[in-house]
This record gives sequence, structure tokens and C-alpha cells, in this order.
Amino acid sequence: MQPGAQYPGTAQPGPHGQGADPQGAGQSQADARPFIPRPAVAADDLDYRHQGSRVHLASHQRGADATAIGQLATQIPGALVSLAVVSALALGICGTVVGWLVVVAWVASGALVFHRPTELRFARHVLKLREPLAEERARLEPIWREVTARAGIEANTYELMVENSDDLNAVAVAGHVVGVTTYSLNKIPSSNLAAVLAHELGHHTGGHAWAGLLGYWYSLPGRLAWAFTRALARIALAVAGVFSAAATGLLILFMGMFVLAGFLVAWYITVPLVVAPYLLAWAGRLGELRADQQSAALGFAPEMAEVLRHFQAEEDAAKSAAAAQGKKLQEPTGLARLLSTHPDNYTRLRALEPYLQLPR
Repeated sequence: MQPGAQYPGTAQPGPHGQGADPQGAGQSQADARPFIPRPAVAADDLDYRHQGSRVHLASHQRGADATAIGQLATQIPGALVSLAVVSALALGICGTVVGWLVVVAWVASGALVFHRPTELRFARHVLKLREPLAEERARLEPIWREVTARAGIEANTYELMVENSDDLNAVAVAGHVVGVTTYSLNKIPSSNLAAVLAHELGHHTGGHAWAGLLGYWYSLPGRLAWAFTRALARIALAVAGVFSAAATGLLILFMGMFVLAGFLVAWYITVPLVVAPYLLAWAGRLGELRADQQSAALGFAPEMAEVLRHFQAEEDAAKSAAAAQGKKLQEPTGLARLLSTHPDNYTRLRALEPYLQLPR
């Protein structure tokens, strides 16, 4: 999204809007505080059904739906490869006793996905999220409390964080973090922001966020080993090419035989590794639809549809701008669609249609 782009319904600050000092006109020039412009904040049009009322918490606060379980199951072959890599390195470098301690520590390290201080460090240093400013928290927390109250979820279970970005986006991280961009916080009406937050809450209550991060963590050593192997193969081919084409051909033949042997001997590992990216992408698309349904079930179907139409309008505008310059945006290929973790906007809108036909 281009900086400064206007979201439909964005309100401009009026003389008595947020950030204005209603008593500033009565102050003398000597003791008047310097004016610090604040970003225009969109309208607060949310229907606060639970403001000041008692919240009935659901007995089931979080879990793992079929999407989360599928994510974890798909990552098992990669985790086994990672276990083999970690075991080989640890036992080879540290010896038997210390090596097994390292292996056990690595296996236990997955629990850090649910360790709140570790999650917050990951969010700050890796995802570049930050704690909300006081005025940001004043806008964000009431909306979040309304969303969690409708779902029967304890609001304080999760940490709200902010990303400095001009994109309309939000993210569910690990077990307890919900991040939202400054654009989403300031430029879209509170009802639409509530729909986006309800979507992220759906990722958390369905277990999508922690399952995805846990699977990624346990597959990381295997990914790094594969990347290292590919780098060595490229170097070997470059060196062989210096000597002769025959040497390069023999090396390629040897590598091909090695890969084929891996498929024949350990097909139960290699075949799942090959199809895992496609299965994970499919699970990701299913998770997005489930999170949309969670948002709709909480009464935010029209608002979620508005957000998706905004996404589609952005895509259409980008295509039109490219066409005006005599260019054509490259459409995703069939393979790229299979590897996409998000359904297209029209698929998501069609999935929301049953909720849009119900009375709110």
C-alpha cells in the first residue's frame, strides 16, 4: 500500500477531534505547549455490546483445530531430518554425554514458543513489533476487549503490539502476541479493525500461530542443512566447470544418483519433504478461511468483507497503474498459487457469503 493512501471512511481531525486541545484557545502564548501533529484517526463506529458489562468466559480458551494439527503433521518429516542433523552434529562435536544433553535441550526448546518473555523478544527483534504508545493503546484496547468479550476469551491472555507500516495488516505470533500495523490502527474504522483483530484471534484460538512457529522451529536445522548442501553443490559444479565439461557432467550424474538413491531408500522421508511445502500452503489457506469464519461468527462478517474488498481494490489499482504505464503485472502461475498461504480475495469473500446473509 502506498504511504498516505486513504481507506474509505477515514476521518480527518476536526477542531475538537482527537489530538486537539479544547482549552488551548484560552492559554497565553507564553505557556502554550508546542503543537505536535498526530495522525488522523479513523472513526470509532464499533458497536460496543459488552462495554461496562460482565464478560462470560468460555470454558475452552484455546486449542488446536484440524488446520493446526495438519500443520504439525506435515512438519514431522522435516523435524525428523532436523533431529538427525542436530544429533549428528552434537554427538560428533560434543561427545556422547554432552551431545545427548544438547539433543534433549533442542527438543525441549520448542516450549519457548509458549514462553511469554521469549515470544516478546522474538516479536520485537525478529518481527520488529513494538509496544503501543499510550494513545495507540487507548484506541486499541477497547476494541480488543470487545472482540475478546464476544468470543468469551480472556483479553489479558494476549499481548498487543504495533508495527510501523503503511500496509493494512495484522499478525498472530506464537502463543500470546497479536500485532497490528499503524495504518490499520489509525486509518480504518474501529469496526473494521475489530474484524481484523477477530481474524487474528481466530488464528490463536485455533492454534494456527503456535503450530506454524513450532513446526518452523523444529524444521529449521534441516532447512539450514539443505541450504548448506545446495551451496556446496553449486561450488562443486563451479569448480568442476573450470576443469572440463566432462567433469561437470560426471558430478551432475553423481548428484542425481545420490538424490535418486535417497528417494528409493528413504522414500517415506524424502517424498513427504517434497510435498510438504504444498501441504503447508494448503493448510495456511484453510487457516485463513477458518480465521475469517471466526471473525464472521463474532458479528464482523460485513466488516471483514469490507477489508477484503479493500485488498482487492488495491490489487486492481496496481494493475491499472501498470497498464497506464504500458506494463503488465505478472499473474501468479499455477505453481505459485499452490504455494500461496493465502486464498485470493474472491475465494475469501465467497466463503463469507453465508454469514453476510444472516441477520447481525
